[in-house]
This record gives sequence, structure tokens and C-alpha cells, in this order.
Amino acid sequence: MVHGEFGRLYGDSLLVDHVLISLGGKTAAEAIEAGRDPREVWRALCAEFEVPRARW
Repeated sequence: MVHGEFGRLYGDSLLVDHVLISLGGKTAAEAIEAGRDPREVWRALCAEFEVPRARW
């Protein structure tokens, strides 16, 4: 999903570099590793980057 929406390089960077306040100040990778549902993490990324809801 991340690669499909953001591309492989940018998507990989988002997963480990971008801090999501809505997920407690964790990156997407940290949130998933801490046990957050990957779908919840995906929705947080989409909201943060204003991805149209039809693609969530």
C-alpha cells in the first residue's frame, strides 16, 4: 500500500523517518513494531499526507 501510493523510495523513507503525532510521536515502523494495527498506521499516514479517502 505504502509503495503503491508513495513510491518505493519515498514510501520506505516515510515508514522510518516521518513521525506521526496521531500515533504518539512514533514513526509508522515504530508504531507497527509496538503492536499498532497496520491498517490504523496506514490511515494515519493517509490523513497526514492528505491522501483522498477513496484510496485508504
